[in-house]
Amino acid sequence: MAVNLLDFDLDGLAAYCEQLGEKRFRAVQLYRWIHQKGAREFGQMTDLARSLRTRLEGSAEIRPLRPAGEHASADGTVKWLFDVGGGDVIESVFIPEADRGTLCVSSQAGCAVGCRFCSTGHQGFSRNLTTGEIVAQLWHAEHRLRERLGLAPGERAIDNVVMMGMGEPLQNYAALIPALRTMLDDHAYGLSRRRVTVSTSGMVQMIDRLAQDCPVALAVSLHAPDDVLRDELVPLNRKHGLDELLDACGRYLAAAPRDFVTFEYCMLDGVNDSDAQAHALVRLVRGRVSCKFNLIPFNPFPASGLKRSPSARVAAFARVLQDAGIVTTVRRTRGDDIDAACGQLAGEVQDRTRARERLLARRQFPVEVRPAAAEAR
Repeated sequence: MAVNLLDFDLDGLAAYCEQLGEKRFRAVQLYRWIHQKGAREFGQMTDLARSLRTRLEGSAEIRPLRPAGEHASADGTVKWLFDVGGGDVIESVFIPEADRGTLCVSSQAGCAVGCRFCSTGHQGFSRNLTTGEIVAQLWHAEHRLRERLGLAPGERAIDNVVMMGMGEPLQNYAALIPALRTMLDDHAYGLSRRRVTVSTSGMVQMIDRLAQDCPVALAVSLHAPDDVLRDELVPLNRKHGLDELLDACGRYLAAAPRDFVTFEYCMLDGVNDSDAQAHALVRLVRGRVSCKFNLIPFNPFPASGLKRSPSARVAAFARVLQDAGIVTTVRRTRGDDIDAACGQLAGEVQDRTRARERLLARRQFPVEVRPAAAEAR
C-alpha cells in the first residue's frame, strides 16, 4: 500500500525522502506543496525533479478523507462528516468568529472515556485515528474554505485548532504529536502554540508527557467541584482524582504557551450548577493553578438523562467565579441546529469495546444531586 504523506511531520517526511536518496530541502518543498498549497497530485509540484515525482507516484500518496456529508448552520458554523472506513464516520466543525476561524478536530472514531453528558461517548469507541486522518481534517477544511471564501494566496481560513472533536486526544498520543507538529510548522499551517489547544478529560501522565514533547494550550474537562460527582460524570476521575489532576495542570504551566489552563465546565441542571458548587470550585483551584473557566451550555441528546441549566442559573454561577477573581466566560452555543455544538458530535462508529452498553446501564440511574446546604458544609 502506498505511504500516506499526511502521516508525516516534517522530520518524518525528511526521513522518508532520505530513504529515496533525497536531501531535507526536498522534504520542505514537498511539505509546503501538501499543506500550504493543498496539492494532492505530485504532477502539480513543478519545482520537484521529474525523477522524484515519478518515484513518489510509485510509492506514496496524499490521501484525503472521504467526505460523507457537509452541513452549514444558520450562524455560519460548518460541520463535515468523514468516512474513515469500517463503518466509522467522524466529524469536524469549523466555527467562524470575528477575530478567528476555529476548527474542532477529532482524534478517535468514538470515545472510550464515557463522560455522562457527551454524545460521542454514548456512541462507544471503535479505533484511534492515524496522524494522517487527524491532519486530513485540517487539510480538507483549510483548502475548501479558502476556495469558498475567495481568499488570496497565503491567506488562512483557519488560525485556531482545538482538539475537542470526537475522542480523547491523549489516548491517541502517538498519532497526536506528529499531527500537532504539522499544525505548528511554519512550512505547513504555521499555527501559534497559543492557538492550538488539546482538550483532555484528565490523563495525568499524558499531560506531563505533552508538556515535554509538544506544549500547546491545554483545556481540561472538569465539570464537577469534587471527586464524588466527577467520578459519576467523568469516569476517568476514578483513576486520576482532582488533586492529582490539578497538580498535573500546575506542572504543565511551566512549559505551556499560555499562563493559564482552561477548565471546561458543562452546566447541568440540578447536578453541578448550584452556588454552593461554584464556591467549592473556587476553593478547589484558588492558590493551586492559574486558570480560566468556560461554562458550556449542555446540548441535550437522547438517553443522556440530563437537562441544560437555565440561563439565569448559569449567570449566577459565573458571578460567583468572577467575584472570586477567576476569569469566566459563558460559551455561546454554535451550530446546534446541525448537531455541531459541544458534546453533540457523534458521527457513526462501530462500538468495539461495549462502551455504549456500559453507558446505557449507567444511565438507568440518575446522577445523585446533594442538597446545596450539605455541599456548603
